[in-house]
Amino acid sequence: MNWKNCAASIALAALLASAGAARGHGGASHAQDAAQTPSPTGAANRWGANYFPNVPLTTQDGKTVRFYDDLIKGKSVAINFMYTECTEVCPLETASLVRAYKLLGERAGRDVVFYSISMDPKRDSPAVLKAYAAKFGADWLFLTGKPDDIRLLGKKLGMLRERDEATNSHHAAQLLLGDEPKGQWQRNSAVDNPGFLTARMATFFGWRETTPEKSYTDARPVVAPNGQRLFQSKCSSCHTLGQGDRVGPDLAGITARRTRAWVTRYIAEPDALLAQGDPIATELFKRYREVRMPNLRLGSSDVADLVSFLGTHDPGSTARVKHGSAE
Repeated sequence: MNWKNCAASIALAALLASAGAARGHGGASHAQDAAQTPSPTGAANRWGANYFPNVPLTTQDGKTVRFYDDLIKGKSVAINFMYTECTEVCPLETASLVRAYKLLGERAGRDVVFYSISMDPKRDSPAVLKAYAAKFGADWLFLTGKPDDIRLLGKKLGMLRERDEATNSHHAAQLLLGDEPKGQWQRNSAVDNPGFLTARMATFFGWRETTPEKSYTDARPVVAPNGQRLFQSKCSSCHTLGQGDRVGPDLAGITARRTRAWVTRYIAEPDALLAQGDPIATELFKRYREVRMPNLRLGSSDVADLVSFLGTHDPGSTARVKHGSAE
């Protein structure tokens, strides 16, 4: 699965024009700048109550809210679509957003409000969503509603497409940022590095930071082995290497505790192992609050590189690599 660390700053008109383009589950937006920034007054008229469906939704606490009046009107928001039974990227998406939310500090819930909307409202009742949020420590609203209303919202926001029968997917792992008063909207990959996501938010919402930003000319080139890059981009939101458990277990020493053949297969097809009743996969699922290990659809060479990188954090390894840089 390929995620690109890029998202174009766009007005909602450009976002909607590109909403029908084919995107894989977990793919980032490829929209380009296609509209001038509208004036706040014009934006309020164009992308306000006359455009956004004011459908009723239900929070994980059972409270009924209106999408436009209660959730986005006059606010800066970050919205993603997910569902609790997802076996692919949704768990990683939620874990990444939890880390971004924590990095925002006091801005979270004050300067930007997060919302996660279930695409499977028939299964994802308020109680199910509440349990799911608790598994990840997500401190924002998770929402469900009538299927037709969810479908309408997804299409209006350019976040859902018709279900792909080959992949059984009809959404991408995207985070929609919106400044409703100014009529500005932008899509980003929801599984991007949490630090990068918060930096994108600061730029998009125009937050003034007290610490001066460094110039790109001051940055040193980063050269990381593929396995290390994969761990940082795909695994670090849920796992650490020697810093303790996070959403999932600490992976330091994993290839010493388990056979490499098992680790390789678990990374490649964790959903299949769990469905087959593999005792280790089942025990991990129960121990870590029934959070599903996502199937990231990695190629065999990427899986091999990732397993090799994890092996450098086994006891006695002579090729130990520090998370973020080679020792």
